[in-house]
Amino acid sequence: MNDPAAAPRADAPIAAIAYKVAATLSFAAMAASIKLLDEGFPVGEVVFFRSAFALPVVLAWAYVTGRVGDSWRTTNVWFHVSRSTVGMAAMFLSFVALADLPLADWTVIGFAMPIFATILAAALLNEPVGPWRAAAVAAGFAGVLVIVGPKLSFAHGVPALIMLVSTLCAGLVIVIIRKISATENGSAIAFYFMLSCTAMGALTLPFAWKTPEGWSLALLIASGVFGGLGQVCNTFAYARAQPSMLGPFDYMGLIWATALGVLLFGEWPDATVWAGAAVIVASGVVIAVREGRHGLQKPRIPSV
Repeated sequence: MNDPAAAPRADAPIAAIAYKVAATLSFAAMAASIKLLDEGFPVGEVVFFRSAFALPVVLAWAYVTGRVGDSWRTTNVWFHVSRSTVGMAAMFLSFVALADLPLADWTVIGFAMPIFATILAAALLNEPVGPWRAAAVAAGFAGVLVIVGPKLSFAHGVPALIMLVSTLCAGLVIVIIRKISATENGSAIAFYFMLSCTAMGALTLPFAWKTPEGWSLALLIASGVFGGLGQVCNTFAYARAQPSMLGPFDYMGLIWATALGVLLFGEWPDATVWAGAAVIVASGVVIAVREGRHGLQKPRIPSV
C-alpha cells in the first residue's frame, strides 16, 4: 500500500490540530515519566523500554490503517541505518540531559530543532534560505543562547549543552528523512527507527541494568506507550493538514512541560527560559510559514 504521507489528503484542520495537541501532550507525559524514575536507571535501559513499548503502539496503528506491510518494506536498508544511528544518538543524549534539566528547559532547548534542520538542509540539500528564514534562524539561535548562556557556569550547564547536541542530531535526522522519503515510506522509517533503538538498548542491558519494580516498571512502560501514542498522533495530524499550519502547535509542548514540571517536580521556569522561549517560538513560526509558502514541508513522521 502507499504511504499516507504520499497519498492524496483530505484536509481536516480541526481534527489535525486536535491530534497535534494530543501528540505534544503525549511526548510531555513521556518525558515526565522518564524524569519521575528513581535514580540509577541506565540510559540504555530507558531507551530500551521507551522503544520496545512504543513498537506495539506503532504497529497497532499500522494494522488499524491496513499498512502493516509498509512497516518493513524498504528499497535500501542503509537509509534506515543512517537515520536510526543519528536518531539513537539524539535519543540517548536527550535522556542523559533530562535527568538533570528542568522539564521546561529541556523542552525549550528541543525547540531549536527546526532551526538546526533549516541550516543543515541548506548546507547538505542545497535548500534555499531567503533573508526572512535566515533572520529567523539567527533570532532562534539568540533565543537558545539566552537560555543556555546563563546556565553554563552552574549545575545545569553541561546537561544544557548535551541537550543542545541532541537537538542538533535531531535536526540532522530531519534532513536525512527529507532525503530518504523520496523512496522510503513513512511507516518503514518509523518502524526501523523504533526497532533499532530497541535493539541498541537491549545490547546495553548485560552491562548496565537495574531491575525495575512496581512504580518504576510502570513508568518505564508508560514512557514507551506515551512515546508511541505521540508518534501515532503526529502521523494522524500531518495526514490531515499542512505541516506549515501545524508547526506552531508544536509549542504547546512548553505548556504541558511547564505544567507537569510545576505539579510533579516543583520546577518553575526562570525569566531567561521564558524570554528565550518567546524568541525561539517566534523564529520557529516564521520558519514554518516560510516553508509552507515555498513548499519546503517538514516530514510527516516525528524525528525521534
